[in-house]
Amino acid sequence: MKSYHSLILSIFIFSSLPVFAQPDSLFFNKKGNENVKLGWRTKKEVGLYLNQVSFTNWNSGGTNSISGIITGKASAKYKQEKMFWNSDFNIRYGLNKQEDKGLRKTDDVIEVLSNVGLEKSSESNWFYSGRFSFNTQLANGYNYPNRGEPISKFLAPGYMFFGLGMEYGRHIERMSFYASPLTLKTTFVLDDNLANKGAFGVAPAIYDLEGNIVREGKRIRQEFGVLLTNQYQEELFENIKINSLLRLYTDYINSFGNVDIEWELNIDMKVNKYVKATLGSHLRYDNDIKISVQRNEMTNEEIVIEGPKLQWKQILGVGVVLDLDNIISS
Repeated sequence: MKSYHSLILSIFIFSSLPVFAQPDSLFFNKKGNENVKLGWRTKKEVGLYLNQVSFTNWNSGGTNSISGIITGKASAKYKQEKMFWNSDFNIRYGLNKQEDKGLRKTDDVIEVLSNVGLEKSSESNWFYSGRFSFNTQLANGYNYPNRGEPISKFLAPGYMFFGLGMEYGRHIERMSFYASPLTLKTTFVLDDNLANKGAFGVAPAIYDLEGNIVREGKRIRQEFGVLLTNQYQEELFENIKINSLLRLYTDYINSFGNVDIEWELNIDMKVNKYVKATLGSHLRYDNDIKISVQRNEMTNEEIVIEGPKLQWKQILGVGVVLDLDNIISS
């Protein structure tokens, strides 16, 4: 199993090598010649992305469907010569409807990120940094087509990270690397049924021989470990931007060296002032998340809980995005 984890980690590290590369001509800004605004900068935007497919007498076959994702983003960035404070709030919710099936959730994210940095030295690209993040979801999640029993809910799970470390990127425009040897990870499962099952890594309930609960399942799981992140932003071509965020976390106490992986890669393509297209990829591996699989949907065969697996979510959408700051100012 450890060799499997090492293979996954190696793939992610090698695939992000261009992100870690730092040729002077590409990333470094000359000190004393930085065109950076000091003080507060805020941004707020909402968007709606739609995708629709319809068939009429189509001999190749197909199913009529429509899907949509509502997004909201807000950011507040504060910068002075020796410190900065960046905060972001993201929310997404998506639904899909096929003609012979009910509504199904396709995306569901609530996320808060905050990062404070203090310059270590005017001659150094390193600075002291503290990071906080929290994410959960809005609505119940199901292992479709089974809608009778949710497999996730609001704050079940919820994840909170808080850490102190060092960040490299003070004088770098589009890339940063963060290392925190002191990171607290808290997993919330604030639902009795899911907590009793031991979902998302919390301790499950203990039952007697008659099936009665002797001890309720834990609703909170805490870990203490090391967190490494790498973020890269670049405008590949005019009106085409790429944003990559890689997170690696391992717990000191429970299976040290067993690395949890999160890699989000988003490509935003601006058509005009209001219309945008987005292509997103989200890879995840968490040893605490066990995957449940229904062997045969037609016969409603028993759901089998398997071990942790590499998870992948991909999104492609075209929609309307409104910059609320420009609307308000105009």
